[in-house]
Amino acid sequence: MTDPADLALAHRLADRADAIARRHFSAAAVASRTKSDGSPVTDADREIELVLRSLIRQECPDDAFLGEEFGARGHGRRRWIIDAIDGTASFLAGEPEWSTLIAVEEDGRVILGLVSAPVLGRRWWAGPGSGSWTGPCPCDPAVPAQRLALAAGGRAQDAAIGIWPPPSRLNQQERRVAARLARGVSQVLPPLDWTTADPTVPAPRKPSAGSGTCHGALLVATGQLDAFLLLGAGPWDIAPLIPIVQEAGGTFSDLTGQDRTDTGAALFARPGLHRQLLDIAATAD
Repeated sequence: MTDPADLALAHRLADRADAIARRHFSAAAVASRTKSDGSPVTDADREIELVLRSLIRQECPDDAFLGEEFGARGHGRRRWIIDAIDGTASFLAGEPEWSTLIAVEEDGRVILGLVSAPVLGRRWWAGPGSGSWTGPCPCDPAVPAQRLALAAGGRAQDAAIGIWPPPSRLNQQERRVAARLARGVSQVLPPLDWTTADPTVPAPRKPSAGSGTCHGALLVATGQLDAFLLLGAGPWDIAPLIPIVQEAGGTFSDLTGQDRTDTGAALFARPGLHRQLLDIAATAD
């Protein structure tokens, strides 16, 4: 079961991150720069990660830390994994589908995940044996949280899946995997030609955009998509979503079927679909 103290701290960290992010989001202009991988980073990303790192050091001095912007600190059997702002491009565009991602990993297993999307006014959280939940942001004791539960997924050829990022940001092998899955299912979001990286194609919207969530895996956890494949991702993009999807009844692995967050790939799916989709992804061209 999830330690109530860990969950309470995760919510407090999310409250602090929300306040910082809202301050930057409401500013007339958000300062940003381009990282070496071509993705944007804002002053809000950096401030949130530094503040949360400091708070975790105060509250849990023996725990290690991993963040997208400033890397790893410390060693130990427990580690907090933070993505200060997931969806920075949406944040910069003034769109609401961005969030702070928080996870706790113990002995290599994710034992808590929390996603806070302050502009959407919603949070999602889960831990092994404690269920997967969504509720208002900030948390309101007068509004009960809703438990997430998924039905079985059926046949892959009837499934609707999301894939991200678009082909222009994938390498050749990743595009092959994406194209195989696109051919093997009924619907793919965004609906692109996944076989080629065409620089003239306008940047598509994420599968989560306009849906009331801020991460494609949440579309799976809330029953809005049958599966979601994330490629070229870091542990901070993946770890917080694992318990949220799994405790709702869904499944997670990398493309080899392993429960790992360090291979850059994550497949989240309804129960009953996961093995079918892995088999399609592994099929020789």
